[in-house]
Amino acid sequence: MNMNSVIVIGREFGSGGREIARRLAESLGHKYYDRELLSEAAERCGFSPDLFATRDEKRPSALRSLLHFGYGISDTYTNGGMSSEEIYKTQSGVIRSLAEENSCVFVGRTADYVLRNHPHILSVFIHAPLEERVKRIMARGECFDPRQAAELARRMDRKRRDYYNYFTGREWGVSSNYDLSIDSSRFPLPRILELLTSLHSSLGKENPEGEIRLPQ
Repeated sequence: MNMNSVIVIGREFGSGGREIARRLAESLGHKYYDRELLSEAAERCGFSPDLFATRDEKRPSALRSLLHFGYGISDTYTNGGMSSEEIYKTQSGVIRSLAEENSCVFVGRTADYVLRNHPHILSVFIHAPLEERVKRIMARGECFDPRQAAELARRMDRKRRDYYNYFTGREWGVSSNYDLSIDSSRFPLPRILELLTSLHSSLGKENPEGEIRLPQ
């Protein structure tokens, strides 16, 4: 039986989900996979990392989807010999392999869905009000105008939502699809990490009292 533990962090753009995932992985001594997953997938399958990067969390266009599902015609020739569906299938296989090999923290890439049958998984969605995410985006230096930062957040969320919904058949960001949904603007980072660490320690363990013990 696989005793590795897996934490998957979904996130709204600018919510701090990536930082939470990275800090959590460091604290627990877990492997951390975000964009690194793309290089890992490409290397294991003998493809250029650029091939995977160009399709990172992007669903196929509506036309390509119609051609693929309606007529069996893929977007192979525009993706260096692999369709978007094949790239997704390959990446999903790598996610499962990595989870078999080590305890991991994954960011996005529908890993919560890919690993939904993993015996020791904690899936978390990090979100925050748009105005708080705008502040974070600007603090990171990605935009210097609040309107541009808000538009960037909306655009990236839309891209992630379309990708997730397309490949999983579920709704991105809907709390019922995750074990826990956290508004990162409500709590300081150390408290969020403390909470997730506490929940992680309970993975695979039964609480005879039926209670969840949160950090005091």
